[in-house]
Amino acid sequence: MARIRWGIIGCGDVTEVKSGPALQKAEGSELMAVMRRSADRAADYARRHGVAKWYDDAGALIADPDVDAVYIATPPDSHAAYTLMVADAGKPVYVEKPMARTHSECVEMVAACERAQLPLFVAYYRRRLPAFLQVRSLLRDGAIGEVRMVIVRITGPPSGPDHRSEDLPWRVRPEVAGDGYFFDLGSHQLDLLDFLLGPIADAAGSAANQAGLYAANDAVCATFRFESGVMGTGSWCFTAFDSGRTDRTEIIGSAGGISYSAFDLAAPVVLERDGGNVEKFTFPPPDHVQQPLIQTVVDDLLGRGSCPSTGQSAARTSRVLDQIVAA
Repeated sequence: MARIRWGIIGCGDVTEVKSGPALQKAEGSELMAVMRRSADRAADYARRHGVAKWYDDAGALIADPDVDAVYIATPPDSHAAYTLMVADAGKPVYVEKPMARTHSECVEMVAACERAQLPLFVAYYRRRLPAFLQVRSLLRDGAIGEVRMVIVRITGPPSGPDHRSEDLPWRVRPEVAGDGYFFDLGSHQLDLLDFLLGPIADAAGSAANQAGLYAANDAVCATFRFESGVMGTGSWCFTAFDSGRTDRTEIIGSAGGISYSAFDLAAPVVLERDGGNVEKFTFPPPDHVQQPLIQTVVDDLLGRGSCPSTGQSAARTSRVLDQIVAA
């Protein structure tokens, strides 16, 4: 094939800027069809984004002979079911993160694609953003010596919708998303560490619902150990005071440290070494943050490269999430 023709299942907010236009702009890629349960909204998306076809039935989109690969952009509770449908149709899958609600669902998805001999990719797009490629390069060059420890911290206040008990966001509904903002945001941070430092061998933690705004946990503490021997700790609180917002990851080595924000993509990567030497690296985020990763997906499917975010790597992240909240 000279290009990959995509279909999207679930053309919601994440597809408006982050990913949908990226499927159109990546080299060798074309967005052919979109699906949403609301026919009016599916048609509106197709009109606004210049997409040739729209559907209100996922099965019809999957069966479309003009669709070569399917991007699943629905909430996590339907990721496994749609992945199995797409694999059964013999088409590659690109699925939103977190990969599923549980590690066991991820295992089922990986197995289905392996049986069908099809690739499975997951939208952990930080693996291809310039700032985090810079972090990886610094680590590989030994800029901070031997890596010893990782410290992850994110805190912030609840959003307005978190207070709407009768109409809560899907991200804080465990039956839909797994376990709240920790799975939604913490998955990005932990998957990025998997990319930077290798797989996490084991993890443990404590989780609590402190504010009682919704059923999911809103506070999590964790310890984890990488296969390399690097140790890590993390803390996440999503009902803290507003001016106490933090989003910081520190990688501490024998000769220096690297710190960065996982979510403020315009913030600098900071390298500090013995003697007080500090360097800052700043990279403007792309217009469509998923485009660099989507380009690797397309290249992989066309046989001219490989994607760093697969079902296997994303399943490792879900296993760590499950281990942390298991208690």
